Amino acid sequence: MTNTEIIAALKSGNDAFIKPSTARRAELVKGQHPLAAVLTCSDSRVVPEEIFSVSLGELFVIRTAGNVVSDFESGSVEYAAGHLGVTAIIVMGHTHCGAVGAAREGGHHGETVAPHGLNAIISEITRAISGTKSAAEAVRANVNNSVNRLLENREILELLDEGKAEIYKAVYDIETGKVEFFQ
Repeated sequence: MTNTEIIAALKSGNDAFIKPSTARRAELVKGQHPLAAVLTCSDSRVVPEEIFSVSLGELFVIRTAGNVVSDFESGSVEYAAGHLGVTAIIVMGHTHCGAVGAAREGGHHGETVAPHGLNAIISEITRAISGTKSAAEAVRANVNNSVNRLLENREILELLDEGKAEIYKAVYDIETGKVEFFQ
């Protein structure tokens, strides 16, 4: 497809979205009260609203390649829990993650060295997965690292300590569609 065809298809999809969602969007204009915050990967195969079968306004989604956490992602979770009242914070990795795969390959993805913009992501994941033996272990280690990075945020820690929020770890299996929650 050309970019012109892609944009035309997206516009058509948006037109199809508008009518059935009119009432729900009118409700959401008044404010949002999501059920959960989901911090996950930007991978186009990982769409939390689809995976959890929810609609507009039900999830506060933060997505970044490799579901890594910097101040921006941490601040977004802080906003969801501290200002929107979200009590369930889900940090979800996934199988067949390109960023985790690149980190496992020593910063290379195939024959190409990670471009400058990816270096910070790959470095963060590489540190997180050091010592893991399998792709599955690496994905879990990366989720654990993201949770640990969230725990560096004083406001998030306070919400957790006060019982106002809880963090859940998960891995989405692209092949089966199943989300596994783990400790």
